[in-house]
Amino acid sequence: MVDQTVNRISTGVSDLDEVLGGGLIPGRAYLVRGGPGAGKTTLGLHFLSAGAKNGDRCLFIALDESEAQIRQDATGQAIDLAGVDFLDMSPSAETFFQMQSYDIFTPAEVERAPTTQRIIQELETLRPRRVFIDALTQFRYLASDPFQFRKQVLSFLRFLRDREVTVVFSSESTSQMPDYDLQFLSDGVINLELGQKGRSVEVKKIRGSDFQGGPHALRLGVGGMQVFRRLLPKAHRRDFIAETISAGVPEMDELLHGGIERGTITVISGPSGAGKTTLGTLFMKEAAGRGERSVLYLFEENFETLLQRCEAVNIPIHAMIQRGTLKAVKVEPLEYTPDEFAKLVRTEVEERNATIVMLDSLSGYKLSLSGEDLVGHVHSLGKYLSNMGVTMLIIAEVESIMGEFKATDVGVSYLADNIIFLRYLEVRGEMHKAIGVLKKRLSDFEKTMRKFEITRYGVKVGRPLRDLRNILGGGAQVSVAEEK
Repeated sequence: MVDQTVNRISTGVSDLDEVLGGGLIPGRAYLVRGGPGAGKTTLGLHFLSAGAKNGDRCLFIALDESEAQIRQDATGQAIDLAGVDFLDMSPSAETFFQMQSYDIFTPAEVERAPTTQRIIQELETLRPRRVFIDALTQFRYLASDPFQFRKQVLSFLRFLRDREVTVVFSSESTSQMPDYDLQFLSDGVINLELGQKGRSVEVKKIRGSDFQGGPHALRLGVGGMQVFRRLLPKAHRRDFIAETISAGVPEMDELLHGGIERGTITVISGPSGAGKTTLGTLFMKEAAGRGERSVLYLFEENFETLLQRCEAVNIPIHAMIQRGTLKAVKVEPLEYTPDEFAKLVRTEVEERNATIVMLDSLSGYKLSLSGEDLVGHVHSLGKYLSNMGVTMLIIAEVESIMGEFKATDVGVSYLADNIIFLRYLEVRGEMHKAIGVLKKRLSDFEKTMRKFEITRYGVKVGRPLRDLRNILGGGAQVSVAEEK
């Protein structure tokens, strides 16, 4: 294993450096592979740009595209190539008109020597610290057979290593001509994928170093490449006081024996219109009074609707936003991958010190995942927030208005430290709402249910509904004693 204290060099993509354990080990050769449009050249540009900014001599050996085209693409992605040298060996337009034939030797034998000599001459003249080759598989056409190609590549990479050059090279792999040989010859392999669920990057191999495995979300756009690491909860932790957080409604706190604990996961479930979001914002309102900051992610409701509804029930959400104690973020379906969304949350927690995070709602969050594992991602996000001392509120809608009681329609109940449920019930021909606590890991709670109302003066939680029975069964009935 390589000494982990060895200085690493940046790929130019910060989160990819973290996946790699701090960056690339200097003086080694790394293969970047992927299909057309996966981002291989973009990663190479970042690698060289980061080196040039650090004062390193950097060289781009272009075997496919011309220097002019590459620089134009880099400009479109806002990648600065100032200080990057080019060796443009791509075929020119004149090559098409130059009809050359070789009667005794094969074209590969004729072309190989001047190509190799030109590369060596450029390397000896510039003495770069970083080199990107796009694409090394072009050398395959200059070799008479696979053995000669492997020998040629191996000797070339050793030539670069002997000069302590860090080289990144791309490959063009097909089913007819795979790049298994290059994977074996390289010190590291980085896979770029472009699939139906979006872009991803996965490190397959780094000799002498550990790395974070698995696929990580990737996005290409203005600014070039962004990588969003998969969230590993155990890698994040900070000390916090496990105090109780009040809802600001005395009767609600009585139900919860004081409130919910900081750093816990609370699921607020119930049917549509029962008041789940309003209940969640009560905890954020109380946090704002203490000077704490909360973040609310809206996956379904519009921000304007939330603003009007909260102001109508005496929750000053507009003032909270103006003071910076609340941030409401509208998240459109399919806008982010789970890794990208986790990055948003991490930024709010680690850079802006959010203490409460609410997802509204679980079904909307599921839509944003584009068919991925809902429970797994909620589990990772929830455990991360718990480790950081952040209280997580999850709004979970159940489809049934009446009928048999269900905590949630999605199997996330096991993740929750607390489950608060809202329920409609019919009493003497009138529709009412009830609130209760189903689960609380860190303390006891009141086992009764109470009347729940949302008025223009705020949320009201009434006395325990001891005169009703069969509430959870879906058919609330007045007790015999009450009827007499």
